[in-house]
Amino acid sequence: MKIAVVGTGYVGLVTGTCFAETGNTVICVDIDINKVNKLKNGEITIYEPGLEKLFLRNLKEERLQFTTDLAAGVQDAEIIFLALPTPPGEDGSADLKYILGVAEDLGKIMTDYKVLIDKSTVPVGTAEKVHAAVRKNFKGEFDVVSNPEFLREGVAVDDFMKPDRVVIGTNSDRARKLMGDLYAPFVRQGNPVIFMDERSAELTKYAANSFLATKISFMNEIARLCELLNADVDMVRRGIGSDERIGKRFLFPGIGYGGSCFPKDVQALVKSSTEVNYEFKILEAVMDVNEAQKLHLMPKIKSYFKDNLKGKHFALWGLAFKPNTDDIREAPALYMIDALVEAGATVSAFDPEAMPNVKKVIGDKITYTENQYAALQNADALIIATEWNEFRTPDFLKIVSTLKNKAIFDGRNLFDVAAIRDLGFHYESVGRISVK
Repeated sequence: MKIAVVGTGYVGLVTGTCFAETGNTVICVDIDINKVNKLKNGEITIYEPGLEKLFLRNLKEERLQFTTDLAAGVQDAEIIFLALPTPPGEDGSADLKYILGVAEDLGKIMTDYKVLIDKSTVPVGTAEKVHAAVRKNFKGEFDVVSNPEFLREGVAVDDFMKPDRVVIGTNSDRARKLMGDLYAPFVRQGNPVIFMDERSAELTKYAANSFLATKISFMNEIARLCELLNADVDMVRRGIGSDERIGKRFLFPGIGYGGSCFPKDVQALVKSSTEVNYEFKILEAVMDVNEAQKLHLMPKIKSYFKDNLKGKHFALWGLAFKPNTDDIREAPALYMIDALVEAGATVSAFDPEAMPNVKKVIGDKITYTENQYAALQNADALIIATEWNEFRTPDFLKIVSTLKNKAIFDGRNLFDVAAIRDLGFHYESVGRISVK
């Protein structure tokens, strides 16, 4: 098939590359000429494990192409994916200006039947708005389909190539046939392609992400209660996770969720609810819990240093909102940095991938180091904000010999409490018995 993908951000680039990998001819369109030139020259613009190999192979085979010319990009395509940003507005609603703007432009360009697919996460009713925007300038036949993505950063290629399910919202038999053929190579093992109406598909994405965010915030609340009751959240997690009705995933407590999806999707669903006069009380609580959880370590740190952080220096391991990505959107580490600096402290940080992105946002507010151990130099304590694998089994002797104090504040529960006790650390984590 001939496919166009409008937008070469995280979702667009993964989508375009993976469709090219199954033999389709894909043209990706973006208005950023610098980004397009980099992609044309084989320079991948996001960090995602496993993506670069597929990207370079399909670029070489010319199944994957890039352009800034929307008209040229969609001219021969029967299927057009809209993978454009939907940033949250001040009121929490998703901003559709990019999607609707491109839809109007497509209406001016289109001359024959095409399927326009909303791949971005969009509020209920967006397919209708896209249809109306195209119809302003095009009177021929076309369909608008909702096909939300369920990609997890860090494992997005596997998620796309071997999806748990594919959700397709359309009432058009013609579009349904095309979408079924398009996704057939990805569901050969029998995972479902679930067809539904457009509005239900749009709501499915928000409901899925909001439910997962709710599980995370629930476990963070349980972790807080564990600290007050002298219980161990790891034991509680195992105890409830073995119940197949609950499941084992998304039950790990920490210092809150971040990223490009959960925060804005929960916020957008709450906003959509208020627009129809429904108070989504659970999700409002989820947002409140997550906001507080990002700074859950701060009282522990302040207590250890007797409420005086002025002049203290901290090593920070991890800046990305999760491991295996360079995404720092709503990353808890950034909130920690702000709180520490505001209290008069300084920070040296290391992250395997996210440091360039952080530097673009906060500049020299902190020091960036070449490895995790360099961050420990002259530090009064170590703070862990992201669970990168290389942080899980560090050289503790090197930590002891470098830190001024044997103090670790672990926001991701990486280390075994008993082992840390034997090493003589002051160790505080989330929802577990502290070693002091």
